[in-house]
Amino acid sequence: MSAVRKIAHIDCDSFYASIEIRDNPSLAGLPIAVGGSPERRGVVATCNYLAREFGVRSAMASATARRICPGLVIIKPEMARYRAASAQITDIFRDYTDIIEPLSLDEAFLDLSSCRHHRGSASLIVSEIRARIAEEVNITVSAGIAPNKFLAKVASDWNKPDGQFVVEPLMIDSFVRQLPVRKLFGVGKVTAAKMEKLGVQSCGDLRDFDRDQLDSHFGSFGKRLYDLCRGVDDRAVQPTRIRKSISVENTFATDLPGLDACLAELPGLHEQLLERIEKLRDKYRISKQVVKIKFHDFISTTVETLSPTTELQKYRELLEEGYQRGLRPVRLLGIGARLSPVHEGMTESSEVKNSATPKNTASAPQLALFEER
Repeated sequence: MSAVRKIAHIDCDSFYASIEIRDNPSLAGLPIAVGGSPERRGVVATCNYLAREFGVRSAMASATARRICPGLVIIKPEMARYRAASAQITDIFRDYTDIIEPLSLDEAFLDLSSCRHHRGSASLIVSEIRARIAEEVNITVSAGIAPNKFLAKVASDWNKPDGQFVVEPLMIDSFVRQLPVRKLFGVGKVTAAKMEKLGVQSCGDLRDFDRDQLDSHFGSFGKRLYDLCRGVDDRAVQPTRIRKSISVENTFATDLPGLDACLAELPGLHEQLLERIEKLRDKYRISKQVVKIKFHDFISTTVETLSPTTELQKYRELLEEGYQRGLRPVRLLGIGARLSPVHEGMTESSEVKNSATPKNTASAPQLALFEER
């Protein structure tokens, strides 16, 4: 392997919407969103760039999206077709490298350091990959190429849609120096606001702080910030990732009025969960059962217990316990399981969130389990 790594981050452009337009060309030229119905409290999973021009965004309520974009076509997602397209794309990746780290159905890191196509030119390799995806899958992707994962992911946004951008080793310092701090991994709204109070807007500004100062302001995250604002990221592309949990959930068009109505929904959710778990049976074992409840006022809570199974009766007991915390109409129900790998040799990617949560916590940040769809 060469001394300088060649990492690519490849990201499909408006993936779900692109598949819908591909399969129904009459949708071309229209603002498209894939998600739930506005009449049933649905949310937007993704949308095409035309819809984004109206202000439509992922995770926006479908009713809001339709209000700001009256001509918006909202399509119910069909995951089987999206998974099939994702598998096609992964097969193309494998013609160039086996070191592939999928982040979701529509994006992945590739380590191309040892790929000998095009005499090892990562730029030409990625151009060929993008051309093949356009021809064989009939959608476009954008890509970033750099010596590390952080820079590759940033670069993949640089020429979207249907473009690519290369961060050469000699341009890392100047490229990162002018980068807004909100582009850094782990910098959310709260951290960005804290940085703004410190007069920090760019990575160049952040470099004015030494390690001790960053530790003082940002705790354990300070060391990571010190490296990232200098373009340093030593994480390897991880071809094997541990799945920490699996879940299903349902947001109801009409709030469930009481506990009995909630209990009546459990068998259907349980059946869906068992179907999903069956596909993982040889790789993972169950370690906990979990129930999530979101009440009509959007307050959420989860209840979990140690368990090697996904017993329906245990979900009933957890639901009863969780419902007692709110005693009011329920907007959303979810059930799931914490997982542990059967084979000890599996390694965990540094980007997989730790979804272990305290049993009696009711705050929103703990709900990573039910974000893994």
